[in-house]
Amino acid sequence: MQPGTPPTVTPFLRTAAAYAWRLLVVGLLVYSLFAVLGRFHEIGVAVFLGLVITALLRPVADVVARGLPRPLAVALTLLGSIALVLGVLALVGEAVAGERTTLVREFREGVGRIEDWLERPPFRLAPDALSGVQSRIGQFLSSHRSTLLSEAMSGAGHLVAVLTTLALGLFSAVFFIHSGDRQWAWFQEQLPGAVRDRVGIGGRAAWRTFTGYTHGIVLVAAVNAVLVGVALWLLGVPLAVPLALLEFLAAFVPLIGSPIALAVAAVVALASQGPLVAGIVVALIVVIGQIEGHLLHPLVMSWAVRLHPLVVAISVIAGSIAAGIVGAVVAVPLVSVVWSVHTALRAARG
Repeated sequence: MQPGTPPTVTPFLRTAAAYAWRLLVVGLLVYSLFAVLGRFHEIGVAVFLGLVITALLRPVADVVARGLPRPLAVALTLLGSIALVLGVLALVGEAVAGERTTLVREFREGVGRIEDWLERPPFRLAPDALSGVQSRIGQFLSSHRSTLLSEAMSGAGHLVAVLTTLALGLFSAVFFIHSGDRQWAWFQEQLPGAVRDRVGIGGRAAWRTFTGYTHGIVLVAAVNAVLVGVALWLLGVPLAVPLALLEFLAAFVPLIGSPIALAVAAVVALASQGPLVAGIVVALIVVIGQIEGHLLHPLVMSWAVRLHPLVVAISVIAGSIAAGIVGAVVAVPLVSVVWSVHTALRAARG
């Protein structure tokens, strides 16, 4: 290169630099968005909960509104759903209260059986090992009583925050179900005309994917809960109904939720029925995982975006790191919505 000649840049380096600064801008925007959501995460969770309730109850409200005024149809749908949820919780509470005495006795006998089992080959655990663990746990609780009480008081504050978030989510769902389409039309009218059509296409794709995912995951969770409840009842494991409800809630965290819930069921089975039934429950974890992964998800999620299991796993882990349990629940539908919007916009450009 002669003096005074400007340096030449290869096309590859020029293209890489162009993509690099754009990726930096996108990364900064995403980071800013998550920082704002983290600062006001209660509002974000409440709006997300309102959208979930809307996706589930909007079709029911539309059917009821064919014979009743729209406000009355929305009120009846929400009140009926709340009554159904409270009824299920009352059923679970009654089942726990009814089995409490028997459960305590079985757990005491089961702990003794587990100790005898661990003392025999191949484990050969010392006879006083578990009793030493129990005494150390008791000493820890007694020495950290003040800390545990303060944590309990802070937990009461968290409970108030959770109830407030639930109330705001239900309040948002009322307006989303009643007039969500008019709210979306008003939002589109505030945008510049050049982007209005693209926002409309992306919004329709996002809502279609979100409702499809919500309906699908609820159906998958319900099927898993029924299978788990029936299997535990046939095996004679106590608390079959509460454990089935735990499985239903855990299924909203893909890939890892169901195994964790069934692991809890295996511990209950081990303490109450012994190693053989616990082993059957562990085998149940594998069977239900295969049914969920190879049958339910491909069939039920066909109307939503089907993501690769690796993408689902990375999304769940990233969401849990960013926002705990809430992030693990929100991550997969968020990624599905973003991908469906990208696909719809790309198809519109083509």
